Amino acid sequence: MNTEKIWLSSPHMGGNEQKYVQEAFEANWVAPLGPNVNGLEIDIEKYLEQSSHVAALSSGTAALHLGLILLGVKAGDEVICQSMTFSASANPILYLGAIPVFIDSEKDTWNLCPIALEEAIVDRIAKGKKPKAIIGVHLYGMPFKVEEIMTVSKKYNIPVLEDSAEALGSTYKGQKCGTFGPLAALSFNGNKIITTSGGGALVCKKKEDKDKTVFLATQSRDNAPHYQHSEIGYNYRMSNICAGIGRGQMEVIDLRVSQRRAMNTFYQAIFKDNDEVSVFKEPNTDYFSNHWLSAIVLDSYEKREALRLALEKENIESRPLWKPMHLQPIFSKYPYYGKKVAEELFDNGLCLPSGSNLKETDKLRIEKNISSFFTTFANL
Repeated sequence: MNTEKIWLSSPHMGGNEQKYVQEAFEANWVAPLGPNVNGLEIDIEKYLEQSSHVAALSSGTAALHLGLILLGVKAGDEVICQSMTFSASANPILYLGAIPVFIDSEKDTWNLCPIALEEAIVDRIAKGKKPKAIIGVHLYGMPFKVEEIMTVSKKYNIPVLEDSAEALGSTYKGQKCGTFGPLAALSFNGNKIITTSGGGALVCKKKEDKDKTVFLATQSRDNAPHYQHSEIGYNYRMSNICAGIGRGQMEVIDLRVSQRRAMNTFYQAIFKDNDEVSVFKEPNTDYFSNHWLSAIVLDSYEKREALRLALEKENIESRPLWKPMHLQPIFSKYPYYGKKVAEELFDNGLCLPSGSNLKETDKLRIEKNISSFFTTFANL
């Protein structure tokens, strides 16, 4: 096969990343601290607004891990987590020896179902185990039902740790995702809407939480002339080199959001007259998704899988939606609340190429192959 591969979501440089990286080399700031780290944190804080305090870290997973620590989660505690997500949302719960309690999705945003969430909290309290935290994910950049989820959070006094790894640039009623709960995790992995190659950040409402995060992320070194440690620490700080890439990426964040959203509009146009397919989009104008990944739901598993394989044959990457955590071998023994919304989405859903760097020729190839598939499938 000689056709160039069309990737699901590949890095897209803005042009100024090398300038910041070169400055780091010239100043010999290559360690996990330095001007780019400080600058990236300020850039993100200004972008998110809401008086946010940002700690740049080595990954989004590290941000979730430290976020749970800041919320006081310890071994044996229970943490509620959205089931339909990537495993990085749930893994830090197990890092701490805590117990995940998984919640189904609702059909509008594919995120935490507020009804199942409250049912789970009531049942866990009745069983003598009030959950310590709620991990809510803004899946594929779509904000969760913020008002409903935060109402449940306040009613039972259980804090929400926002997993905004996929949602930088998304908003609910004009407010940026990552600023609704006391803490939120961001990811800058290579496939995200902006990247630092690898990296993430913890967004904090309180400056003392940011300070504690930085302390924990730099091996919890006490203020002493020698190396002294009174708490367990982690090597989670972002390097100055990676932060330099991030600074260049933050200069083009708004453009990247508009380009991803344009891809979603592209798919809406392709499928507007196709009753077999629905394109994942905002339920109403309160929601503004960055559409990090554009996804569709077909009317059967067989058709979804046939389309995936047809695209794969043409060197076009697509991928099933996240397999729900309660169906994963490592998490299957833990409690689950809800129905089968997440399961059905997984069975019938497919993520399509969504990169901000896709060319017009790529789009034409995608459209041609999708059209050909449905023509062929209809004649089978």
